[in-house]
Amino acid sequence: MPDMAVGIYDLVIAFDQIDRRMWLISTGIPETEGPKRDQRANDRMALIRKYLRLARPLIDTPAVPHVPNVSNWQSNFDRASYKAAVQQVIDYIFAGDIFQANLSQSFRAEYASDAIPKRFDLYRRLRDISSAPFGAFLNFGDVAVLSNSPERFLRVRNRQVETKPIKGTRPRGETPLSDAELAQELMLSPKDRAENVMIVDLLRNDLSKVSNPHTVKTPVICALESYANVHHLVSTVTGELREGKTAVDALRACFPGGSITGAPKIRAMEIITELEKTTRGAYCGAIGYIGFDGAMDTNIAIRTLSVNGGKMAFNVGGGIVADSDPAAEYEETLVKAAKMFELFGISAGDLL
Repeated sequence: MPDMAVGIYDLVIAFDQIDRRMWLISTGIPETEGPKRDQRANDRMALIRKYLRLARPLIDTPAVPHVPNVSNWQSNFDRASYKAAVQQVIDYIFAGDIFQANLSQSFRAEYASDAIPKRFDLYRRLRDISSAPFGAFLNFGDVAVLSNSPERFLRVRNRQVETKPIKGTRPRGETPLSDAELAQELMLSPKDRAENVMIVDLLRNDLSKVSNPHTVKTPVICALESYANVHHLVSTVTGELREGKTAVDALRACFPGGSITGAPKIRAMEIITELEKTTRGAYCGAIGYIGFDGAMDTNIAIRTLSVNGGKMAFNVGGGIVADSDPAAEYEETLVKAAKMFELFGISAGDLL
């Protein structure tokens, strides 16, 4: 798995799923001379229009193939060792090293190449099981990344920058009443609110490095957002980029995201490296785009499956603070893993 994958795309087909509109965009790259670049862009657009005219409409969308069991999943932690690692983070907090760290466990499996559907079909099935607003599918030959992330990392529009950290999680209830009770419990939890506010403070500091003075704001703090299998607390931090600063500068100032590292960020990452013992790969990185107009939108690559040759891996974790309960933190990781395991027709409980 490469540390970074960057592409420059001459042709983009963009869909608005709400308004059911489509855009074709071509830059004419790699041509640099005006007339040649215009001609290349026009030729590319004409080719896509031709393909669209020849395309046959689907009467019915094909069902996403069932995924056979891939049951040989192994974690870098068992229940006891994960709880012990959580306690070590708590010890670091009381020693004054950090205020919070995001600890995760990694699930990995091997499979025969003909044992699962095509990777994009696998991604479609993941989206069908649990849709999320910042999903992404990346295919690099032997390596593919299937992300079903609910979390925005950084967005830049018209020099306005926004980040939306997620901290605080509860499972969805089995009945409307229990679901409402769990949501209310999350919203009233001092521990989860403190966890969220710590990361908000960290991100405010990160954004201040590239924003105009007095423009960093927190218009939303600890709002409830509900997804297929979890409730989350989500905050919004905004700023206005300083003159001479770009989306890339914002990315440099804020990466990796505070919600998946901790505070202070550098020391938290050192502790994560010590305790997790395996690299995270694409997990907790960022997937997105930067436009030629300076716009940017990126996610935090959580709820993300990496496929590399005949191996698959994904991580699940959570923020650890001073009053975290190790047993509860372990259970939270299983809640977050549930939909990923459902993709393969199993539950986390089957493996434990």
